[in-house]
Amino acid sequence: MSSGHGGATALRLLGNVRPLDEKQFVYDAMLAGWSDQQVSRGLVASTIQGRILTIRRFEAFTGRYPWEWSVGDVEDYTTHAKSGARPAARSTIRAYQMIIRLFCEYLCDGRYEWAAECERRFGQAPQQICHEWNTTAHLVDYEGRAQRRALTYDELERFFAAADARVESILDQGRKGALAALRDAQIFKTIYAYGLRRAEAVGLDVADMRSNGAAPRFGRFGAVEVRWSKGSRGSGPRRRSVLTVPELGWVTQGLAQWVDHARPRFTDEAGMLWPTERGSRVSLRYIDMRFAALRDQLGLPPELSV
Repeated sequence: MSSGHGGATALRLLGNVRPLDEKQFVYDAMLAGWSDQQVSRGLVASTIQGRILTIRRFEAFTGRYPWEWSVGDVEDYTTHAKSGARPAARSTIRAYQMIIRLFCEYLCDGRYEWAAECERRFGQAPQQICHEWNTTAHLVDYEGRAQRRALTYDELERFFAAADARVESILDQGRKGALAALRDAQIFKTIYAYGLRRAEAVGLDVADMRSNGAAPRFGRFGAVEVRWSKGSRGSGPRRRSVLTVPELGWVTQGLAQWVDHARPRFTDEAGMLWPTERGSRVSLRYIDMRFAALRDQLGLPPELSV
C-alpha cells in the first residue's frame, strides 16, 4: 500500500469506510507511512525497501501486528537468527534490531498519532521493544569473522598466476571462454590495485578510467573514478577517486589490453567495463564463485575471500 500521505492521515482519508481486514489495513498503512517518512528524509529506495522487508519478516515471525509486539519478540527473533545451520553474523543481527527500533520509534512518535489510532481501534498501542538490554551494541569497528584475513603476497602471486594460466589453458585446449577468463583475471587485479569493493568494481564503466596529470606515464589509466562507493545511513552511493600508484602500475597494461582488444569482442558499445557474453554486467555472486574456484584449485585457506 502506498498512501502518498504520512502518519495516520492514510487512515483518516477513508472516512467511515471500514476495510474488510482492519488489522492488515492498519499494518500496511503503517508501513506506507514509514516509507513516506524515509523518502522525505532523502533515503534511497533500496534502503527503504530493505527495511520494509525486514519489518515484514519480523511480523511474519512473531505472527502478531506491531501494536501487539513485546520485548520478548526481539529476543526470540535474535535467538532464531543466530541458530540453525547458517547463523546470522553479529553485524546482521545488529542491523535487524536497528531497523525494528527505528520502526517502533516512528510508531511511538506522537506526531504521527499511531498510538492513539491503535488504542482506539484495537485497545492496544505500539511500544518501543528494542532497548539497551536486549539489543547488540556496536563496540568494535570490525564485526566480521575473526578467521577472515588478507592474502599474503605469496598467495596473491599464486592467485594471479593461476588466473592468467586459466586463460592460456583454455586457448591451448581450443575451448570457448578465454575472453571471459581474461576478463576475470583483470577484474581481480583491478580490485587489488585500486582497493575496490566488489560492487565498486562491478559498477565501473570504461569512462571511469581517467588520466592523472601528475602521472602521465599511466595514460588514460592514471586514476579510477569510483561511483558506487558504500554510503552511510541509507544516503546512497558516494563517489571517490583512486589514483594509480607506481608500485601497482602494472595493472594499467592489463587494463589497456582488456579495453582496447578484448572487451570490443564482447561489445562495441560504450558503457560497462566488465560485460558478460550476454551484454550484462558481471554479478557479485559470479565474482565470489570465480574467486572461490581459483582459491580452492590452489588449495588456499577457505576463509580467504574477495
